[in-house]
Amino acid sequence: MKATETRLFKFLQKSAQFIIPIYQRQYSWTAAQCEQLWNDIYRAGATNLEGHFIGSVVYVERSLYSHSDVPQLLVIDGQQRLTSTSLLIAALSHEIDRRNKSAEQKVIIEGTNPKKLKNYYLCNAEEDGELYYKLVLTKSDNEALHQIVDGKTAFKEETSHRVERNYLNFADKLARLSEEELGLIYKGLQKLIIVDIALDKDKDDPQLIFESLNSTGLALSQADLIRNYVLMKQDIKEQKRLYEDYWFPMEKNFGHGEHSWRFNAFMRDFLTIKTGSTPRQDAVYEGFKAYVLHSTESIQDIVADVYRYSSYYVAFVLGTEEEPSLKRAFKDLNAYKIDVAYPLVLEMYNDYDHKVLKLEEFVECVRYIESYAFRRLVCWIPTNSMNKTFARFSKDLKKDRYVESFKAAFLLLTGNRRMPLDDEFKRSLETKDMYNIRSKSYWLRRLENYKRKEPVQVTDYTIEHVMPQNPELSQKWRDELGENWQDVHDTYLHTLGNLTLTGYNSELSDKPFHEKQTIEGGFADSPLRLNKYLAKCPTWNEAAILERAKELSDTMVKVWPCPELDEETLVSYRQPEVKSAYSLEDHPYLNKEPMKSLYQKFKTQVMELDEEVTEEFLKKYVAFKLDTNFVDVVPQASGLRLSLNMKFDQLVDPQNRCKDISNLGRWGNGEVEVKLSDVSELDYVMELVQQALDLQVGEG
Repeated sequence: MKATETRLFKFLQKSAQFIIPIYQRQYSWTAAQCEQLWNDIYRAGATNLEGHFIGSVVYVERSLYSHSDVPQLLVIDGQQRLTSTSLLIAALSHEIDRRNKSAEQKVIIEGTNPKKLKNYYLCNAEEDGELYYKLVLTKSDNEALHQIVDGKTAFKEETSHRVERNYLNFADKLARLSEEELGLIYKGLQKLIIVDIALDKDKDDPQLIFESLNSTGLALSQADLIRNYVLMKQDIKEQKRLYEDYWFPMEKNFGHGEHSWRFNAFMRDFLTIKTGSTPRQDAVYEGFKAYVLHSTESIQDIVADVYRYSSYYVAFVLGTEEEPSLKRAFKDLNAYKIDVAYPLVLEMYNDYDHKVLKLEEFVECVRYIESYAFRRLVCWIPTNSMNKTFARFSKDLKKDRYVESFKAAFLLLTGNRRMPLDDEFKRSLETKDMYNIRSKSYWLRRLENYKRKEPVQVTDYTIEHVMPQNPELSQKWRDELGENWQDVHDTYLHTLGNLTLTGYNSELSDKPFHEKQTIEGGFADSPLRLNKYLAKCPTWNEAAILERAKELSDTMVKVWPCPELDEETLVSYRQPEVKSAYSLEDHPYLNKEPMKSLYQKFKTQVMELDEEVTEEFLKKYVAFKLDTNFVDVVPQASGLRLSLNMKFDQLVDPQNRCKDISNLGRWGNGEVEVKLSDVSELDYVMELVQQALDLQVGEG
């Protein structure tokens, strides 16, 4: 590796071509990064600063890429800075040229002119064809940059392409400057300093350097690192094939950076399906490397698989699905933002694509996922257990009886993971605040449009409280509601029975019920199904609110259906209870103090972590498990020796109390061991146990 401090202009002026390899991410600087660069350059030009450091440019020299006298350099790091400064240089050249053409007096910038700016820093003037441009970007950005260099800048002002957008931003700033200030920008550009780092292709590992770099601009995303890992190690021909056949189409489908966070999320869901565990958001790249390392498939087959699953993901998350019934189901699922179910939907889509799951079955299953989430919300059930439910869900599916096993999996959930049945769902709808919940337009849209062939655009209407929100009810309203009007108002104001939709919110306002019913645009004049009951109701009081809630809830159990199976079928899916050959009596240390009390306190807290945790006595230890063991207890005279079923490098242990037992023979599962000797240590130990459980259910 050779590192040299140099001026950016001197670096650009040498006869070379800087190529952004296809495995690099796209140009991704936003207006914020460009604004910082602009401010730094202006300040450098306007002050006595000797220079301003903007970072490093790391590249590989390869004789393989040399044509004539122009070496082609593959840029490993520095793309964002090179591209942004090139855009500013081009904009400065064009601005000076524009002023010269429109003014009698030419703009004089000491030391330069438009021709020099272009030929010294943007082009290899003596070359033709592909060697003419000094900077060559990746496929989606390159055409825009070269059009700018050539002066073909007829872009739309509202363009979303970042190369075009940032050029226009620089051009607009320059157009507002005086001639003297243009000179300051040029002086500032002259003062920019970089570290020129040339790698030795035979000695330096570009992959390791790429991973360790910390750009002064936008940090590399997990997907950026994955793309680099996939493509960098391939030969040039294979790089090009994988990029053009798979990776570029994927980036295009995700909007060339506009949905980059979605691309990262997709890679996390992909690994969840393939490995059975969900990596941390900041560890997706490491998870992908581990997956590739342990896979029996070639990297080419893995990339093709990623591409196939990404097409599923884009179809249901970004709305590109073409099958109408699926598109509607996906839209409703996404409206409710059930991200934890995405790995399951991806797996189902793969089964659908391979003809294991029929279209109508796929739609039915997606609707059950939607129903499950919405019913739980209405029934006040905490949502934090849903990720655990969906992380384990597909393990119980029988693909030869897909829908039946799908229904059974929901119906057999218990406790805080249960699917609320119709009676519980309808009871909760009577008193649930349905106005102050997230996505209230979602449930109103679904309810109003149930079995409609001509859907109503709910966004054209506003939510109306039949009984007004105003706490100072008029005397007519008090009389309407009866003697207990205050209790009725407090209890039912935001509930299902008192909510509807209208396009006449301001006209209805706080008017008495009869007027709301009969005025032009009122309930009796409304085309909405939600207003049918209100159109014929003689009075509005507690009984009417509850009656309407019952009527609407009868429809809602159909909109958000609960799976149904006969008892005989359901019984066939229940897991038989396995009796252990051992019991508490087989562990003498747990039958006498002080270990007896310590174990009972520990057991109580472990069982409270999740209602599906089970305790199993084995010959040498006691196992606590969800899907499988997450903590094992080996009773000893001096304390409880705990084995946590996780890798040692996954552990967060600020007190350094745990031991790495990956290379030791121990009873129990996992690489982490910790001793619990006294009840005073219990709180800290339980934090460690929680980590093992979270990793098992995909929260780690």
